[in-house]
Amino acid sequence: MELKVEKASKIKGVVKAPPSKSYTHRALLVACLADGESYLRDPLYSADTMATLEACQSLGCDIEIQDDLCTVQGTAGDIKTPGDVLDLKNSGTTLRFLTTMASLAPECTVLTGDDSLRGRPMQDLLNALHKLGVKAYSTRNNGLPPMVIKNGFHGGETEIKGDVSSQYISSILLSAPYAQNPVDLRVVGDFKSRPYVEMTLDIAEKFGVHCQQGPGNQFHLDKQTYQARDYTIEGDYSSASYLLSAAAILDGEVTVQNLFSESKQGDKIILDILREMGANISVKEDQVTVKGTIASNKENNESNNRSTKSQNLTSDLHAIDVNLENSPDLLPTVAALAAVARGTSHIKGVEHARFKETDRVHTMALELSKLGVNVTEEQDGLIIQGGAHGGVVGSHDDHRLVMALTLVGLLTGGVRIKGAAAHRVSFPNFPQVMEGLGCPIKII
Repeated sequence: MELKVEKASKIKGVVKAPPSKSYTHRALLVACLADGESYLRDPLYSADTMATLEACQSLGCDIEIQDDLCTVQGTAGDIKTPGDVLDLKNSGTTLRFLTTMASLAPECTVLTGDDSLRGRPMQDLLNALHKLGVKAYSTRNNGLPPMVIKNGFHGGETEIKGDVSSQYISSILLSAPYAQNPVDLRVVGDFKSRPYVEMTLDIAEKFGVHCQQGPGNQFHLDKQTYQARDYTIEGDYSSASYLLSAAAILDGEVTVQNLFSESKQGDKIILDILREMGANISVKEDQVTVKGTIASNKENNESNNRSTKSQNLTSDLHAIDVNLENSPDLLPTVAALAAVARGTSHIKGVEHARFKETDRVHTMALELSKLGVNVTEEQDGLIIQGGAHGGVVGSHDDHRLVMALTLVGLLTGGVRIKGAAAHRVSFPNFPQVMEGLGCPIKII
């Protein structure tokens, strides 16, 4: 599948933000472990979250799926051993969370996935789990999936580095209430992507499990049981970042609903970034409105519309220096914004983004360069000089690259994105939503 993105003259509309992928993953797992029947409202049914849902079913959890409701009959932690190897497709979140949770099953559980997933580093999590009495190992003894997890979560004390993946930390915290003994986890070194751990603790609290936090990034969990509840999934700032950014780049006004001002999502920082780059942002309790700033540059861009291959274009947004240490999923979005902003932007603090679906630092640099963007790749970030033209780019089967590169095409026109079906991982109807706002995007 390819997406063909043409230049958009105006964007306008009111849309509902896609449900949070991060909260959907966590809600499914917590509801699976809970005592009683939970009702998850407005869940995200995407490739990644369906990997988690199907894994929960394989672990003995009864789940009924409706369009805007997911009914989960909890196991109270009494999960079963899957009847077969669990294929988690491309979902790194599912892999990391299930690695600890599978230790609650009676026998051995095997976790695997596609080529990309089998390249995800897991050794730091395995080392931390070993100290908690969890027997989990890589089948090839290289710290990569496939993984084998045996029964037994003794508990006790462990530590884990905080600068690789917050999902390791969340993995332990999510299942720790069901360990045989209390769990004490200490995060050592730089604690990057901490907001994702705060999301984990937030949803655990809402399902009746309390985590004690101590000085020096220490977490203590006693034996507890999640309690079923009626829970609504909030909108996803990561996915909404493409809608908000499109409005900032183009002429017009877009309101995105179901984005909560008190959200614990780290990617909420996209509002501050867009504001600093010059966009007009209005925030209410449960929605965000963005007005574009393209007016003064509109005539110049339109006059060059026929020569986008040779004429690099920019919006009226201006360059930014930003540290995305706590919001690495925003790297593709902000890189795309920088590619069409005036001046030179510096994105830093995202070395851990190299361990996502792709090495996003490298793949964004590579694909933006195909659109005429001057990009310098650093170990922990990118230096991007604004100015882009049309061209053909690839997604590397990474959903965030598909949607980020679309933003560049909306300004320059003439952008074709190969491997675009990857958007279904987190935003299944992305092309249709963008078309509804007036963006000329076609599936070819």
